[in-house]
Amino acid sequence: MRDLLAALGELRERLKEIPQADERRLQDLKTEILGRKAGTLTQILGALPRLDPASKKEVGASANALKREFETAFAARERALKHAAGVVTGLDLTMPGRAAWRAGLHLVTQVVDEICDIFRELGFTRAVGPEVENERYNFFALNFPRDHPALDAQDSFYVGPDLLLRTHTSPVQIRTLERYPPPIRVVIPGQVYRRDPFDASHSPVFQQIEGLAVDEGITFVDFKATLATFARRFFTADTRVRFRPSFFPFTEPSAEMDVQCQICGGVGCPTCKQTGWMEILGSGMVHPAVLDNCGVDSERFTGFAWGMGPERIAMSRHGIPDIRLLFENDVRFLSQFAGGAR
Repeated sequence: MRDLLAALGELRERLKEIPQADERRLQDLKTEILGRKAGTLTQILGALPRLDPASKKEVGASANALKREFETAFAARERALKHAAGVVTGLDLTMPGRAAWRAGLHLVTQVVDEICDIFRELGFTRAVGPEVENERYNFFALNFPRDHPALDAQDSFYVGPDLLLRTHTSPVQIRTLERYPPPIRVVIPGQVYRRDPFDASHSPVFQQIEGLAVDEGITFVDFKATLATFARRFFTADTRVRFRPSFFPFTEPSAEMDVQCQICGGVGCPTCKQTGWMEILGSGMVHPAVLDNCGVDSERFTGFAWGMGPERIAMSRHGIPDIRLLFENDVRFLSQFAGGAR
């Protein structure tokens, strides 16, 4: 037993050699001390079965503790040698690098912000409102008749007897007219809900941007000039626009506004159905009944309003054939656009 303890004491002195050993000397020391067949410490551990129980416990505890010290010292020196040689443990430096992913604004969010910025420079303030509305704000104050199909549960998402998810952002126009006296110039972005199929050109949940201008002396000329300026700012300076007669309960007269197809330049293509034109918004002069419903003197004040879908405008600008691509959050698709996730 005394011989074994003395051997362990001498062996402990060998720990001092490890921090200075080079790679070859380190492997020689490891074989000499911890080798599975002829290692000094291995031989000491192999002699334990021949000792009496008391001696076996004392020598075994000392030998196992020393073995752990050697293993720790060898591992630390191996890491130091690899680091000095430029080898990083756990990394394969031959693998190609991976590009870092960077978050960004969704394409539709970019379009919404850009549209609002253009109208801000034209004197419009951004306004918002609740997404759950009652029928008065969503329909009746906007001059919808009580038998209008939009009031049916098969067209709108009702959450109560007189509550529904708004079908447009027009209720914010009513809230603004009731809260603030003219002059009023607001642009209203927000999410709206309709019972539409989810296909290449429709979605039951989508973004909408509406605008409202009310003041004394506003005419149809102001209305056309404002929206034409927007189109030429958003698309290109030479973009052609046209207005077609239409009907909306809350405007009179009403018009659809088309812009020259951005895909074919007005020549005609499948995207514009060979017409050379793309519809981007519905608009018109505010109906006098809407002003009266909000307590605004329709004999004194006039105004115009419009509504557009940012998804459709994004599709028109970038030639996107299917609106569902905007909802799938596919990074491969979104990364094509400036500001998308990369």
